[in-house]
Amino acid sequence: MEFDTIAAISTALGEGAIGIVRLSGDDAIQIADKLYSGKDSLAAIPSHTIVYGHIVDSSSNERVEEAMVSVMRAPRTFTREDVVEINCHGGVLSVNRVLQLALRHGARLAEPGEFTKRAFLNGRIDLSQAEGVMDLIRAKTDRAMNVALKQVDGRLSKKIGTLRQALLETVAHVEVNIDYPEYDAETMTHEMLQEKATFVINEIDKLLTTAKQGKILREGLSTVIIGRPNVGKSSLLNSLVHENKAIVTDVAGTTRDIIEEYVNVKGVPLRLVDTAGIRETEDIVERIGVERSREVLKKADLILLVLNYGEELSQEDEALFEAVEKMNVIVIVNKTDVEQKIDLNKVKKLAADRPLVTTSLLRDEGVDQLEQAIADLFFEGEIEGDDVTYVSNTRHITLLEQAKSTIEDAVGAIEMGVPIDLVQIDVTRTWELLGEIIGDSVQESLIDQLFAQFCLGK
Repeated sequence: MEFDTIAAISTALGEGAIGIVRLSGDDAIQIADKLYSGKDSLAAIPSHTIVYGHIVDSSSNERVEEAMVSVMRAPRTFTREDVVEINCHGGVLSVNRVLQLALRHGARLAEPGEFTKRAFLNGRIDLSQAEGVMDLIRAKTDRAMNVALKQVDGRLSKKIGTLRQALLETVAHVEVNIDYPEYDAETMTHEMLQEKATFVINEIDKLLTTAKQGKILREGLSTVIIGRPNVGKSSLLNSLVHENKAIVTDVAGTTRDIIEEYVNVKGVPLRLVDTAGIRETEDIVERIGVERSREVLKKADLILLVLNYGEELSQEDEALFEAVEKMNVIVIVNKTDVEQKIDLNKVKKLAADRPLVTTSLLRDEGVDQLEQAIADLFFEGEIEGDDVTYVSNTRHITLLEQAKSTIEDAVGAIEMGVPIDLVQIDVTRTWELLGEIIGDSVQESLIDQLFAQFCLGK
């Protein structure tokens, strides 16, 4: 089943200029030929050629679609199998009719991510590159896309390959020491183990230093806007999104539910959540919104706490400071266009060492300073340069941490005089853990689980 011919719609469903039905497998060209009517058969045209013709339902001789058909022969394709892409009009009905004809003539509907899975199984890409493909699709900012693109290009794979090779050389010396003790290679093996292990530990440390930034670029910061009603939370959301997503009025309690939106702040994706104003209320609907606000607050990576420049600090404001005491918080004093009534010294005392920004969202003032404060808080002002290899995937980060711990155990064991054949167990385990990142040593169930997260047709 894994290597029969598969077909799926590879473009987003909906109305558009073009829709693409992709086939991959040994019979892809043969099956497509049964649908295609043109000057020449698809079997006769050279590889990596696109031809014009029509898609025909052979059972009724009806022309179903006008199409441009691309033929790409193995192994110079994404899946390293024969691939055919039928480019037709982008209506939902059009591409579905073409897909149904392909399935009727012998293709099987592809599972989610199966094209990329075949690229992995056929050695076209490794597992980390395959995961980079999904990150590329889901990227919300240019920087996130660049990180994913480097992963697809194999930058992380090459780093991991270098580390595994160093460990493999060490294991080979250990084997010599065990199998040929008469050559007295123990001293050399100990020295080599120390050298290679130190190299591996240092390189893993370099990768892990990028993990925080990489994970943020990949997944985005869950950012929650909180504050009493009518302090300007919805105005802040609109300012960051550059669009009127939330209703803004002078009436307190306008926002009754959670509003979510992705925004790009200096290349960092923020999953921005505008909450209902947190206060005690008798309004049943508003009270539900307040409870939901408290729930999302617990899961936030960043809190934007908004205060009103034109009102004195209230007990509710102080209660909010207490609620977010141990979290990443930026304090925003909004409405500087009105007469000051808030005690800024008291605000600074409550904020402690956390960033404080003043804004007038009505006049579009202070938003740039807020964006810079966000970048400073998580990236110390600058994101690392383009030559850095980012680790952004939680699975990769976990495996790197485990690999570092295991190789450190090996170093500790050698320093304690543990026999070399026992030390070899930790070295080999480190090699295996790094192999799980690129898919050289990974369970089939994990592979299925990872590719099941892909969209259909990718």
